[in-house]
Amino acid sequence: MNGEAMLKEATRIVTARRKAYGDATSLFDQIARRWSLTLGTEVTTAQVALCLIDLKLARLTTDHAHADSIMDVAGYAACLAEVTS
Repeated sequence: MNGEAMLKEATRIVTARRKAYGDATSLFDQIARRWSLTLGTEVTTAQVALCLIDLKLARLTTDHAHADSIMDVAGYAACLAEVTS
């Protein structure tokens, strides 16, 4: 799959997740509040997106070509753009 096709598929997935879970800002805000309680320190919506990207990057160190993780990085980067705009 070339880069353009991968980004189109990532867009499709982000759209489907938005329908299932709501917009990224609301969902990541809810996650940030939960993580803040768990960790005992304030977590922002942007940090949620960055941590989820980091999770996928860590997985990619094991398998650099894992298509789902690569696509998820793109999707979470799109969510980062949403929550910071």
